[in-house]
This record gives sequence, structure tokens and C-alpha cells, in this order.
Amino acid sequence: MNAAFSPSAASPASGADLLLWVAVPYICLAVFAVGHVWRYRQDQFGWTSRTTQLLEHRWLRWGSPLFHIGAFMVIAGHVVGLAVPDSWTGAVGITEHAYHTTAVWAGSVAGVAMVAGLGMLCARRLLTRRIRLGTDRSDKLLFPLLSATVLLGITATAAHNVFGPGYDYRETVSVWFRGLFVLRPQPEAIAGAPLLFQLHALTACLLFAAWPFTRLVHVWSAPIGYLARPYLVYRRRAAPAPARPTGDRPRPAPGSRRAA
Repeated sequence: MNAAFSPSAASPASGADLLLWVAVPYICLAVFAVGHVWRYRQDQFGWTSRTTQLLEHRWLRWGSPLFHIGAFMVIAGHVVGLAVPDSWTGAVGITEHAYHTTAVWAGSVAGVAMVAGLGMLCARRLLTRRIRLGTDRSDKLLFPLLSATVLLGITATAAHNVFGPGYDYRETVSVWFRGLFVLRPQPEAIAGAPLLFQLHALTACLLFAAWPFTRLVHVWSAPIGYLARPYLVYRRRAAPAPARPTGDRPRPAPGSRRAA
């Protein structure tokens, strides 16, 4: 594992580092916040996932649960890994080895589930003509960007922490991430991180900037209820009864009398 990051030992940040790791993240966060306000005020009727279940449901039946469950697990892992300092986990008795072993294998399972679900959803959209024709511009931006972010994260974990010697991102990437939110950015913390982690961080920033303008806004509506919600079932109406021939008269009901 890498040694702990020390701001005093790091080299001063260059202009490119300030642009990539300070300016770009703050711009993306500003777009994320302002974009949600604008979307809610201007397009409340479009605040939806725009489901296409009516057009195709076989791939959706498996792809949607895999993607959403995997995504929630990945987000939870990122919250712990990026927002919680290692000193806090150590204070509650979680050793560094136990944390990284759990994070790597649980994150790998979550990542595989998310990639499998996302792959099914993308294939469904590409192979089903009616869904492909209904894909709007925001989806054409979202799906490649989301796929790149997920694949870069899995590749970085596999290359460095599964098959590689190990990389402690909590001493570099996490320090940079927390510094953004306490308004004490430390671009030098991530400037020396491996390229795959840097690319993963940049695509994640761009994904946050695109979030308000895509179907991802439905996450804020009811993300928990969505998982437990049963699928809508559409049934065809029963065929109408055949019409009687015009010459036939309806038979009187038993016991009825004709009028005089």
C-alpha cells in the first residue's frame, strides 16, 4: 500500500492540476445544483425515468434490478471510501486490511452486477428498434458517459487492487474529494494518483454535470420504492361478442308476457 499523503511533502500544484482537480469539479458541482433547480422549475412533467416497459420487458426484467441494486451498492461503497477518513474506521476497530479486503470484493460484486445490468439495458436499447428510435439526445449522452465511468472504476480496482500490488486511494483520491467540500481543495493529492483513478474521477465529475438534464433525476423521486414496486401488467381487452343478424329478434325472457 502507498504511504499516507502528506501535503507538506507534495510538490506544488501546476496550472493543469488546478484546472482539472479544482476548476472542473467546482464547475460540475455548480451545474449539478443549478441544473436540478432549473429542471424542477421548467420540466416537472419530464422528471421521470421515461420507462419503455410497454415496448419490451424481457431484458428489462433482469437488467433493471441488476443495474439498480448494483448502483446502490457502488454508491454506498463510494460514500464510505471517499467521505469517511481511514482514522474513523480504525477508531471503530476496522483494520486497514479488513477494510480493503471487504471493499475490493464487495465492490467487485456490486460492479459486476451494475455492469451486467447496464449492458442488458444498453443492448435492449440498441437491439429493439422501437426503443432505439425513441432514444433522445440526453440518453445518447448519458449511456456512454455512465458506461465509461463504471468501466473505468472497475478497471482501476482490478488493475491495482485485485491483480496488482494494491493502491490505497483513501490516502490520495479521498483526501482530494473531501477537500472540495470543505473548501480546502488539495489538487496535489490526486495529481500523483494512477491514471485510471484520475480518469474515473473526471468522468464522474462530468456525469454529475450531466445528471440534471437526463433521466437520472428520477433517483430523487422514490429510489427505495422503485425497487419494491411491482411491474405494471398490461392486459388486452376481451374480444367483443359477435353481433346478432339483423333479422333475428331477441327471445323474451322466461316468464315474460308480450304486450297486447
